[in-house]
Amino acid sequence: MKRLEERVVDTIDLVDTYISDEFYSDLLTIQSVILRKTRDVMYSKGFTEILPVIISPITDPLNHEIFDASIEYYDQKYSITKSMILHKQVSTLVHKKIFCMSPNIRLEIEDKYESGRHLYEFVQLDMEVREAKREDIMDIMEDLIIETIDYIKCNYSNLIKKYNETLEVPKKNFKKIKVKEALKKYGKDYEKILSEKEGAPFWLIDLPLLDREFYDKQNKKDPEYLLDFDLIYPKGFGEAISGGEREHEYKQILSRMRLKGNSEKSFEEYLKIAKKGLLKESAGCGLGIERFTRYILGLKHVEKARMFAKAPGKISI
Repeated sequence: MKRLEERVVDTIDLVDTYISDEFYSDLLTIQSVILRKTRDVMYSKGFTEILPVIISPITDPLNHEIFDASIEYYDQKYSITKSMILHKQVSTLVHKKIFCMSPNIRLEIEDKYESGRHLYEFVQLDMEVREAKREDIMDIMEDLIIETIDYIKCNYSNLIKKYNETLEVPKKNFKKIKVKEALKKYGKDYEKILSEKEGAPFWLIDLPLLDREFYDKQNKKDPEYLLDFDLIYPKGFGEAISGGEREHEYKQILSRMRLKGNSEKSFEEYLKIAKKGLLKESAGCGLGIERFTRYILGLKHVEKARMFAKAPGKISI
């Protein structure tokens, strides 16, 4: 591991780069349009925007190794939001369709840098719909991806030609690939291989039960798999969206938590809501804004897809 001083980004050099490099001006132009256009699509489909939750006693447990990110306040431990998944599920009790531009903190280990798509501070367009199935969510997000890319290509063609002239507007009804079939054909690196092989965004569906968290809904007709999905960008850009249908029944949530080894005490407040039978069927997903920016501009690493980027293993302002 590098010494701390070798991993710190020099603040003056960084600011000088932002000021003098035309790229960052172009980046913010495109990213601003992405934020505006994706919001426009959500509003046009009847969604209500909610404010993000930054700290909470509950947050996404995730399914991989990270450093803990929490604080104490009056003897209460608060986690810094890894994703708003549980809050989204509860929010659909108030409005049927909700979304949020949610800041997330996931303190990834430095090995994640090599993927080209990980930051430890990033923003997701998080959305959830009560009484929806995964196909409903996939349909909405296909429209959002298509309309946003089409708008940018039409209105900012000079910047697309400058950075990613091969960018294409995807066609509706993206290909769907079952993970079971992908594993059988390509082995454990199926996602990477398919991302490099495919020429347009595609869906991976039906991930194995233990590959995701307790809140992703188990398929009762095929219990080894989940009613979930990932959207994968082509040309090696990898995962864009993760989502699916949600568990909402108290006993099933407990069963899934125990299977995954999650602490029931850590989710005590969430479980109270579930135990009262208040949770409803819902489905939703999260779209990484920086990853979407990276894909549209054809950037080598997601670190270049925002100012003040926090890349695994690096320290920045």
